[in-house]
Amino acid sequence: MEVHDYLRILQARWKIVAVTTVVAVLGALGASLLTTPIYQASTRLFVSTSSGASVNEIYQGNLFSQQRVASYTKLLTGTTLAQRTLDRLGLSDVTPSQLAGKVTASSAPDTVLVDVKVDDESPERARDLANALSDEFVVMARELETPENGGEPTARVVVEQHADTPVTPVSPKTKRNLALGLAVGVLLGIALAVLRDRLDNTVKDRKTVEELAGTGLVGTIPLDKERQEHAAIDFQESNSGSAEAYREMRTNLKFLDVDNPPRVIVVTSALPAEGKTTTAINTALVLAEAGHSVVLVEGDLRRPRVSKYLGVVGDVGFSTVLSGQAGLEDVLQPSQYEGLWVLASGALPPNPSELLGSETAKHVIDHLRARFEYVIIDGSPVLPVTDSVVLAAATDGALLIARHGKTTREQLSRAVGNLGSAGAHLLGTIITMTPNKGRGAYEYRYYYESDESAKKATAAASAPAQPGPVAQTTGGRRYREEQNRPEPYRPEQPHRGGPDHDDAQPGQHYRAPQAYTADPAYREQAVPTAVSRPVAPSPMQGPRNGSVVDPGEQR
Repeated sequence: MEVHDYLRILQARWKIVAVTTVVAVLGALGASLLTTPIYQASTRLFVSTSSGASVNEIYQGNLFSQQRVASYTKLLTGTTLAQRTLDRLGLSDVTPSQLAGKVTASSAPDTVLVDVKVDDESPERARDLANALSDEFVVMARELETPENGGEPTARVVVEQHADTPVTPVSPKTKRNLALGLAVGVLLGIALAVLRDRLDNTVKDRKTVEELAGTGLVGTIPLDKERQEHAAIDFQESNSGSAEAYREMRTNLKFLDVDNPPRVIVVTSALPAEGKTTTAINTALVLAEAGHSVVLVEGDLRRPRVSKYLGVVGDVGFSTVLSGQAGLEDVLQPSQYEGLWVLASGALPPNPSELLGSETAKHVIDHLRARFEYVIIDGSPVLPVTDSVVLAAATDGALLIARHGKTTREQLSRAVGNLGSAGAHLLGTIITMTPNKGRGAYEYRYYYESDESAKKATAAASAPAQPGPVAQTTGGRRYREEQNRPEPYRPEQPHRGGPDHDDAQPGQHYRAPQAYTADPAYREQAVPTAVSRPVAPSPMQGPRNGSVVDPGEQR
């Protein structure tokens, strides 16, 4: 791994590092607060020998004193001196071994000074123990250095400095513990972040998805918490990051196959809760926004959600047609969004896979293809059931959803394999619920959602026109788009005579061009309220649910 890989891991998993650091610091602080304070009192002893008359004798005496210092440091930490000290102070709650463990004796090299330190929970008792220990050692050293037959001791010990009452405890060292906890927390957090990244087998980037799927990435949909309450995006009013992501995906769909772009598409995922239904709904809506006639089929006959999210009747629909209980024209429902029709799931059948794989299902899909420019099918997850695999094999292909940070590499690979084994064409993949953060995302929202002047200009442009003469303009952009937009394929109909069909050629669908006008009266007159298709109807008439036919369906 290179440096930028570690930086990427830290940027993606900084919460692990932060939490680990905070826990380590709090642990160090808690340990410091719970530890009993320890005070330390210290004394200093001076070791000397009898002075000699010559320089050589003095030198020999100093060497002897230094040798005695090394031995005295051992005696100072022994239990014999500790017992004598306890007897002198009359302490019975401390054993000689415990007191010996509290005493430390040290000496600097080439010196005759011995530093004695005693630790205790009480500063006063630490002082008393240190002074009593030093005094007793002076007596003990005199006894040890005095010859048996009497005479002067070969070495003597003097208390050079008595202990004072300590004010500041030597333990715990809170600042040191906090610094140590901070350092340990950061290092441990980085190690956990790198380990978590190495063990994480979920898909998060374009490269991984394209390698596993063997096809390109069609779109990346950011996480939008609003979609949890309202799955459908109103593309006429919204310019959010999610809306622009779907518009970008719409453009990519048109370039998947320029000569033969896919029109009947199954949207599926490896497992549930990966955003396939929300993606299918908004894919249909963004295509309808571009002026296409779109039908959204609720192909998930096990856990349907489209009818609930769009507020249409879900009791009759796809399964009703497949079981022969109703005709397709009887169950198609217009949605509240212009240009979008919905074929709900209907009653949940006991054998969804058999129904979706039947010849009747293929005929229904063919009829929808002939009537609409785009057919978007919300299918079931691929791994639990085979419904979407069967549907994808009978359509132009499938879009496979992978949820950022949840779909694993193995799950995505298995889903691709299941589709390929059935001969289904995988059009591409979509990563959903990607983290929506960063400076670029903020600037985008600011530009599109905070520009008050743009909002005012949009409101002024959408105000109704004043009554008056309206010119029949034919050179506007919308009129040119209407003229150049290709007609969706419909089965050829024989020529029907009549005043409205005089200009239609046999086997052709008649469509008289009309100039665009903003006159409300003209637009109301141009949109009939009849539910049947005009002039040259296809074998399927318009829906018989009493709703007004969409203007796009009248063309």
